[in-house]
Amino acid sequence: MVAHRVYTQTDLHEVWGGVVPELASRDHVRRLLPMLRAVLSEAGLEPRDIDGIAYTAGPGLIGALLVGALVGSSLSMAWEIPAVGIHHLEGHLLAPRLEVDPPEFPYLALLVSGGHTMIVDVRGVGQYEVLGESLDDAAGEAFDKTAKLLGLAYPGGAKLARLAEQGLPGVYRFPRPMLDRPGFDFSFSGLKTAALLALKKARNDPAVHADLARGFEDAVVETLTTKVGRALAATGRRVVVVAGGVGANRRLRAALAEVAAKFGARAAYPRPEFCTDNAAMIAYAGYARLAAGERAGDGPMARARWSLAELRPPGG
Repeated sequence: MVAHRVYTQTDLHEVWGGVVPELASRDHVRRLLPMLRAVLSEAGLEPRDIDGIAYTAGPGLIGALLVGALVGSSLSMAWEIPAVGIHHLEGHLLAPRLEVDPPEFPYLALLVSGGHTMIVDVRGVGQYEVLGESLDDAAGEAFDKTAKLLGLAYPGGAKLARLAEQGLPGVYRFPRPMLDRPGFDFSFSGLKTAALLALKKARNDPAVHADLARGFEDAVVETLTTKVGRALAATGRRVVVVAGGVGANRRLRAALAEVAAKFGARAAYPRPEFCTDNAAMIAYAGYARLAAGERAGDGPMARARWSLAELRPPGG
């Protein structure tokens, strides 16, 4: 990686308590080209130094995706270099390979974000088997919704984690969803409801907020890591990585390292700035695919829905 930047729309959407698709797309239009010029300047590069372009093609909000796809395809034509559209989740699954000591294939990945919670067997670029996923709310979504119950501003997941650091363990013992069932799937909507009922019982007393946040976080972390342990036992993988925005959670990272050690495996993480959505992970996935000769089809590609199961290895 030579240079990268991340622009956050948090202030834009905080007023509305969540992402407004039209506002997000319009802001992408305003920000993308100035950021591109700034990153090229920071890297000391000119357009003639660029050999290929990777852009996020999906899944996600179609308006925002189209902005990136159109800019990427236009630059590809103007600069006469190849472009390729990348699956957003593939970027997250490969993000740990940006680090100095990258995990070698194959490895197990716990992908936890605002929109997805998955355990994926990563056998190579484009070779992914989803072993389990959330049947309702993703872990990050449950974090944000519970944070909202506690009066924390959007996006509240990270704020809830910081509040949990002040809480005492064991004061609130919330259910560990689906741990009584075999398999690797998750469910977090009931956990969010349990937090709501506990808050109502306490009459929303601010004095209990930190303890409640700690109880909620402990339940999520134990649920995630227990399922990862099952997957390690089933697959025999010797490396487990965590990716996605919730992957920056310190308690989750520590617990994942402990679980990995029990199975003779090691835990690997991308640095926190590469856990949340970023261009570097898309660039890495794009490099792997472009180097193998893969190219985007005619015109820009953007897909609101796109299953990981549809992906194939580069050139495959």
